[in-house]
Formats: sequence, C-alpha cells, structure tokens
Amino acid sequence: MKGLWEWLTGATCPGCGRLLNEPLLCPACRALLAPRHLPRLVYLGSYRDLGRLPKALKYRGHRALAVYLGQQLALGVQQAGWRLVGVTAVPTLPHRQVMRGYNPAEVLAQSAAQALRLPYRQTLARVGWGRSQTQKTRQERLELPEGTFRPTGRVEGAWLLVDDVVTTGTTFQRARKALLQAGASQVYGAAIAVKSPNTLPWSSL
Repeated sequence: MKGLWEWLTGATCPGCGRLLNEPLLCPACRALLAPRHLPRLVYLGSYRDLGRLPKALKYRGHRALAVYLGQQLALGVQQAGWRLVGVTAVPTLPHRQVMRGYNPAEVLAQSAAQALRLPYRQTLARVGWGRSQTQKTRQERLELPEGTFRPTGRVEGAWLLVDDVVTTGTTFQRARKALLQAGASQVYGAAIAVKSPNTLPWSSL
C-alpha cells in the first residue's frame, strides 16, 4: 500500500526511482549518504551508488535536494576539522545556469556554508564554451585547459571548494589552482559523489 506522501504527490525518489513515502529521498537512499574522507576532500558516496542524485540536481530541478545534500557535506567538513574562512563553488558557464535556473554546485555550497556558519562567496568564473564534462571521454576530461577558471578577486586563508561530482579530479584541480592563484592558503573539496576514489590524484594537490 502506498504511503500518504506517495498518495498525495506521486513523487519518486531521485536516488533510486522508487515511490516516495517521505519528502526528498527514500530511507534506503538516505542511508547511503555517509560522509567519507580523502586527503582534502569530503564526499557522500560513490558515483555508482549516488550517480542519480547529481543528475536530479542538474536536469530535474531538485533544488531542495541540493540544500539537504549541502547540509550533509557540512557534516563531513565538521568531522574533518578543517579551519576554513569561506565556502565557494565550482562555477558553470552562464548559458547552463540560465537553462537550469541555478548552478547545483552553488546551491550545495551555499547550504554547506550556512550549516558551517561561514560566508559563501563566488570567487571563480568559468571561461570558454566547451562541451559539458559529462559529454566527454575520460581522456577529454583530463585535457581540460589550464585556463578554464579565473579568479574574480583576491581571497585569503583556507577555502572549501564545492562541486556536485568528482570524476577524474581535473575540474577540481583546475579550479583549485585558480583559487590558490587568487591568494588562498589551502583549498579543500566537497562533492556528492566520487567516481573512482582510489584513482584520484589527491597526492598531487
């Protein structure tokens, strides 16, 4: 028998597609969201398990879900004990933000910042008009140009850089480099899902 939430909304879980009996996520998908840590990176799970969630944010307009996931990332940051001065997001291209109505990474970052009681600031801009990383092969992702991101102003101290997914780590590396060039002393990362945690080049960060 359907629960009241299912009966009222007919909503399905963006994580697994099952009918929902409560808002946002089903209990099984909520149970998968546990902060995990790599050097200078916190994430909520593998892309194999959580890959539908970033897609729900990008293509189905689940902004409330982004707020909730940002709060879970903040929990992971608190567990890591990083001493941060601010939170920022990996920027998207303007036309993609217009199409979606928002930048998922930015909503995640703003939610995390609020939970951490830190300021959110848009510190980077994305330049160029290449294809989305989701449409590229692994090799093409690794070849993302060095100048893909540029600082919008000076920063100081340690910052949290938020994105929705980390695949090869190249996008994060390019954005991190730009943030360091802007004056950051250290850049930590946060993402919903990581595709291959054991093969990321975090030792070179």
